[in-house]
This record gives sequence, C-alpha cells and structure tokens, in this order.
Amino acid sequence: MRLYELATTPSARRLNIFLAEKGVDIERIQVDVRAGANLTEEFKAISANGRIPLLELDDGSYLCESVAICRYLDELHPDDLALFGDSSLSRARVEMWHRIVELEGLVPAFQAFRNLSGVYRDRETCVPAWGEESRVRVQAFLPRLERRLAEADYLAGERYSIADIAAYVLVGFLPRLGIEVTSMAHVQRWLTRINGRPALAGC
Repeated sequence: MRLYELATTPSARRLNIFLAEKGVDIERIQVDVRAGANLTEEFKAISANGRIPLLELDDGSYLCESVAICRYLDELHPDDLALFGDSSLSRARVEMWHRIVELEGLVPAFQAFRNLSGVYRDRETCVPAWGEESRVRVQAFLPRLERRLAEADYLAGERYSIADIAAYVLVGFLPRLGIEVTSMAHVQRWLTRINGRPALAGC
C-alpha cells in the first residue's frame, strides 16, 4: 500500500495520528496540492474526490477520504485501542462526537481559512465574508467542546477515540484563524492528556 498525502494538511495529520496510534507504517508519497498536483487528469483518474489523502491498495484500487481510510485500516489491523468504539453504544457515541467535531468545527475552520487566506484563489472563488462567518461559527462551537470535556475525560466518554483525534487536529489548526483556547481549562486538561500519548511524539 502507498499513501498519497501532504503531511502538513489537517486531513493528513488526522490520518497520520491514527496510523501512529495503530502502529501501522505505510509508504508515503507527498503531493503538492498548493501547486495543483491533485488537479491533474492523472490524479483525478485515481482519486474519486480529487483530494488527498489517497490510499493505493495492493490490488491497484484506491480509497480516498481520511475517515474511510482510517476505518479500512482499523479493520485490517484490529487491536484493543478500539478507536471507533468497542460496543454498539460506544461506537455510536464515537460516531456522534466525531461528526459534531467535523461538521461544527473542522469544516467551518477549513472554510474560514480558505476564504480568508485565499490560499487556493487560483482555483476557487474566495468570499471573505463567508470566511468571517465560518470563523464565528468555529468560535461558537468551542464552548460546547469545553462543556463536554468538563463532563468526561474524552469526547466519547472514558476512552480515547478518533473523535479526540479530530478535535485535537482542530485545536491545532485554530492559531491559523487567530483563535486561542488557553482560557478553556477543560480543553487544556484534555490537551495535556492527549499530548502525553506516545503516538503523538512523531506527529
């Protein structure tokens, strides 16, 4: 297998943290998306969404979307971490919080960054007003994260999961938007716990 990625992007970081937790090592190929390497006809022919990360399987087929890749590798390499949950209820709670973080945190954060920075203005229309609105939506979400982490050690409950990985990537992305969480005591406590995980040392 080979993984096409740009290691500095949040989607790649989420996947790489997941792989580090699993102890799975895959050959990496860096794709310069800022230069438009993912926009070529050759790349679009192998990636269903034209984006990275993209996993090339041994049979010559491909998987895109970071969470889909995580799910595939989780089933391919079962372990006791149960990053997607270890029971019907825990899997549902992991999925619930993972979706909340994605839809109310990561997606608006990415929209804010792209529209305010204009990093991809050569290939998409940037709307600064939408960037500002998206930034406001991220800020409005953060108190909910703080409240949840006041109730539980991890987002989905007592166990660390992919929901925490997604939230960790979000919090790491916030400085690009000029947003700080230093005053959020429960988020800070959670960050200290996550940062202490051995898998995070190389991520």
